[in-house]
Amino acid sequence: MNKENMKADTTVLPSEDVTTIKQKKRKATFTWYLFLLPSFIGILLFMVYPIVESFRLSFYQSNGTIETFTGLSNFQLVLTSATFWNTVWNTFFIAFFQIALTIPLGFIFASMINSVRRGQNFFKVIYFLPNVTSIVAAAMIFQFVLHPEMGVVNYALDAVGLPTSTWFSDPSTSKWGVILLAVWHWIGFVIIICLANLQAISPEMYEAARIDGASKIQQWLFITIPNMSGTFAFLLITGWIGGLQRFNEVYVLGGPNGSPARSIQTMGAFIYERGFTGFEFGIASAATYIMFIIILIFTFINLKVSKMNL
Repeated sequence: MNKENMKADTTVLPSEDVTTIKQKKRKATFTWYLFLLPSFIGILLFMVYPIVESFRLSFYQSNGTIETFTGLSNFQLVLTSATFWNTVWNTFFIAFFQIALTIPLGFIFASMINSVRRGQNFFKVIYFLPNVTSIVAAAMIFQFVLHPEMGVVNYALDAVGLPTSTWFSDPSTSKWGVILLAVWHWIGFVIIICLANLQAISPEMYEAARIDGASKIQQWLFITIPNMSGTFAFLLITGWIGGLQRFNEVYVLGGPNGSPARSIQTMGAFIYERGFTGFEFGIASAATYIMFIIILIFTFINLKVSKMNL
């Protein structure tokens, strides 16, 4: 091919062809937006609008039909309510012990599963089953399992000579029943996440440690645990976010007022009680934004403490 033919092949396309290509690109872009339109409408209707409307209602005294502008009085009522701060205490208490028990136990179980050569998939399925179980169904089952008179747990404790508990019938022990349920339901997720990180650690590090004479315990302490720091930070943050939003199980176990004696009522249950039981939508909206600020601040602190980047 001579130079003249090469020049002919690299000539600029006519303006009509360029216009046609641009039209096709615009049409393709329009088609994609057309398919995304239902999702955008759903986000606007079911996410953006409720957030904006809830923020507006937080400045009004509203029962759903009659509204009166009250300014910041709803926030003042919530922040000076002993009932609300009791729910904050309950929420943090349950979330703290859920995380403090589940993450170490999940990590230990994951380490044990990772050490076996056969049956790993079987153990993964067995431990993860509670996590895919509906928390509402699990809470209903736990009401029978932890029944003070007919429950399986008290029967087992009595059989081995240990003291039984009143569980959900007594304000002093009801929180521990919720914690036990939360640990049972969340531990499968923790095990799977820890196991994924354990299997990602290079075997060469353990081999080098064995050559240097490190024992199994030393390998676990100085290789495994340091390499799990990112996973622990992730579980800590997600655990706190989920724990501070707790509602479903406490509603099933104790109703919107967290019986007995509001001992298991969380911030989410307080919002539900004021909004959908008392029809105080302004107070419920104000409490929602206060809970959002609490979760935001606490998550920010966790990110700083764990040195985890967004």
